[in-house]
Amino acid sequence: MPGPPMFVPRRRLRRGAVLTLVFAAALATGAATGSWGADARQGLPSTARAPLAAGTEDGKAPGPSAARPRGPAAPDRWGGVYSAREYQGFERSLRGEYVGVGLSVRRLGDGAMEVEGVEQGGPAARAGITPGDRLRTVDGVEVTGRPVTDVVARLRGGPSGTGSPVRLGLDRAGRSAAGEGAVRERTLRRERLRTRSVVSDRFRDGAAAGTRIKVASFTRGTGRAVREAVRAAGPREGVLLDLRGNAGGLVTEAVTTASAFLDGGLVATYDVHGRQRALSARPGGDTRRPLVVLVDGGTMSAGELLAGALQDRGRAVLVGSRTFGKDSVQMPRALPDGSVAEQTVGHWRTPAGRTVEDGGLTPDLVVHGDPEPRARAVLGGLGPGS
Repeated sequence: MPGPPMFVPRRRLRRGAVLTLVFAAALATGAATGSWGADARQGLPSTARAPLAAGTEDGKAPGPSAARPRGPAAPDRWGGVYSAREYQGFERSLRGEYVGVGLSVRRLGDGAMEVEGVEQGGPAARAGITPGDRLRTVDGVEVTGRPVTDVVARLRGGPSGTGSPVRLGLDRAGRSAAGEGAVRERTLRRERLRTRSVVSDRFRDGAAAGTRIKVASFTRGTGRAVREAVRAAGPREGVLLDLRGNAGGLVTEAVTTASAFLDGGLVATYDVHGRQRALSARPGGDTRRPLVVLVDGGTMSAGELLAGALQDRGRAVLVGSRTFGKDSVQMPRALPDGSVAEQTVGHWRTPAGRTVEDGGLTPDLVVHGDPEPRARAVLGGLGPGS
């Protein structure tokens, strides 16, 4: 059985079609900027319903306006055509680079957009924006109630690029939106920044303690960063692996992440024009440490592949809401004008043979609202690692 596909850079695409596995949605450049609510799959903007993209070396995360079907009746749901500029942006996303203002957002239960994180030294940090602030408007457009994907696209600005201005309306953390003068405006200029695809922190709930590892997307180095975070955790602590809002990225990084928790064995199978192939974890992962995985409607593609593997292998308890549902495989083809066309050629399956297209993964424990408190309780109930 052949091993996983070898992916080549864009400069070699013209020598022939190269197989790529597409584990990212049309909004995936916003993967590191927050997670969707449980109802996100019902409220996606039209760009998120558009076909998804494929990658260069290992599959990659496309931009929010990237995929364009050939026509309104295009039969290939995930096929699309990308301009040379869009494709260059995809290549940057593989390196964890993006153009933006350096803040991440999440949607609260009431639809409000809360600043979840601020990149040190970025435009948002220099403007005095802090975690917990509420983002009310972007360039005068009210963002409360909108999908995170739409908000991310507005923050990043599409083709407007580095140096372009964006005007934000915010509430200071802890202040009421109804208060007089509560909303303040800041005009920032977008810069080229690097995402941190993996962020870890320790937590303690009563007598239970653990390490939370947030994986925003699978860019180069993500798997190694997860393995390091697991090794740095306390010897008897459980791990809360947060895949909410993870729209995918490099399949090899997803497999490397799975290897942090598995001692070899199957991660997924996939077919290309009917030929079956396999993706396997490396041996030597931590198989005894308690593990709970957080998922939601924004967990898709490579995020689903990882979550599905850990669930099928009995390695983790999944907590949250149903995932997005995408298991297709695309192949890119360079066109004479420098653009790149994508065509679906197969599908991947979990180790138990499950497909996720349209149905997604159902968590072991479905939680409406914020699932993290329940997930921490489950992690505590699994007992200490050894």
